[in-house]
Amino acid sequence: MTDAALSFENLGFAYKPGTWVFRGYKGVAHRGQVLAILGPNGCGKTTLLKLLTGILCAQEGLVRRNGQMGFVPQLFQVRFSYSVFDMVLMGRARRVGLFSVPSAHDENIAMESLRRLGIDNLADRAFDELSGGQRQLAIFARALAAEADILVLDEPTSALDLKNQGFILDWIRRLAREENLTVVFTTHHPDHAYAVADLTLLMLDACDFLCGSTRAVMTEDRLHQLYGTDLKRLRFEHKGQTVETFVPVYGAVRHGPTE
Repeated sequence: MTDAALSFENLGFAYKPGTWVFRGYKGVAHRGQVLAILGPNGCGKTTLLKLLTGILCAQEGLVRRNGQMGFVPQLFQVRFSYSVFDMVLMGRARRVGLFSVPSAHDENIAMESLRRLGIDNLADRAFDELSGGQRQLAIFARALAAEADILVLDEPTSALDLKNQGFILDWIRRLAREENLTVVFTTHHPDHAYAVADLTLLMLDACDFLCGSTRAVMTEDRLHQLYGTDLKRLRFEHKGQTVETFVPVYGAVRHGPTE
């Protein structure tokens, strides 16, 4: 992990002049690392991802990218009724080239990407007929088919049930550890970040942030500052291993004596 795959410094963006979504943000992620971005609704997480991928241009600061990027948005709409296989095959567009057609090799990679996520049985289904969770997995497969060096995911587990949330988190960890990809993802779940991220960026305010080692940055006090609610770090034994996670503490309900 000697090369920085993605870095940004003094990053600032405003949709309206003088009204900063954020300003002065900086961070770096190396090859094989996972960076999680946490923040409340409306703080600019998706905007930050668009700056990192080049979809938007910053008014201040700069972004350095060392590798090809693959982006998985939170919501993905299509105008035409493409099959799931064709949607994933589109991820090969940069590899195929202009005025060329996908080769058998490209098609094999697309199918293998579906197979890796366990949804190859959906290959012939119409993409717009899938559930939200199935669409999310299909677009994730499309990003895998692109063979990107840096994978950027906007709330990748938002439409998924608990089993598939765990499945995607496991894939994020494996892509970083086994294939040396850099993965950046936003999430509303501190436990997801704590489970798989090497680095975490807390978007505390427009000009206030923390970015560093997940274990150092994510504390109960800082998460309370971030979300305005209590979260507790728990440690327990599971299948012979010590596991740590964060859970929210909601208002306790006091019950009277039962009759």
